[in-house]
Amino acid sequence: IEGLPANHALLWGSRGTGKSSMVRALLAHHAKAGLRLIEIERDHLADLPRVVEQLLKLPQRFILFCDDLSFEAGEGDYRVLKSVLDGSLEQAPENVLLYATSNRRHLVPENQSDNDNWKRVDGELHPSEAVEDKIALSDRFGLWLSFYPFTQEHFLDVVEHWIGELASKAGLQWQRDEALDILAVRWATGRGNRNGRCAYQFARYWVGLKLLERQP
Repeated sequence: IEGLPANHALLWGSRGTGKSSMVRALLAHHAKAGLRLIEIERDHLADLPRVVEQLLKLPQRFILFCDDLSFEAGEGDYRVLKSVLDGSLEQAPENVLLYATSNRRHLVPENQSDNDNWKRVDGELHPSEAVEDKIALSDRFGLWLSFYPFTQEHFLDVVEHWIGELASKAGLQWQRDEALDILAVRWATGRGNRNGRCAYQFARYWVGLKLLERQP
């Protein structure tokens, strides 16, 4: 926003841990300072060079946002993304950054067959070109932010936060206790994960249930 050098960012890690929410929160926090957020759908990556060209001469600062980005074997669109990240033959624009979220750090799947061509030369292993090509995409993001599964304590703290937010809006009096924590842990166990999305869903369920019980 202040015109200083900055890197493209890859937010990767466990599902439901707030990767997309963090990027969208940037717009709410910095919009008045000139930040703009443009979401690019996975199927429209081929249009990225034209989008960047249109943004070059604008005064605002732009984040191009690719949510839940990944590629399947055989897809070539990731090469378009690589050229945009590096600026291709032109200098990378100073007012445009690319932020992407993904559940995996290496955005292109690595198959066991990719390793079949590894060779030992003078005691060194040289990976095949296929592996190098796939790993090269994530290397073009200068900033990696990793999102890990919540601990149980962290999960319960997030549950407390969301219940507090929802209960306050509904005028509901409540207090965290052991029984509430047990219900939240059971909820997470039943879904096989502990993350922010699961905590938010439990909070909506619990607050809704309490409000329902108050009705005559």
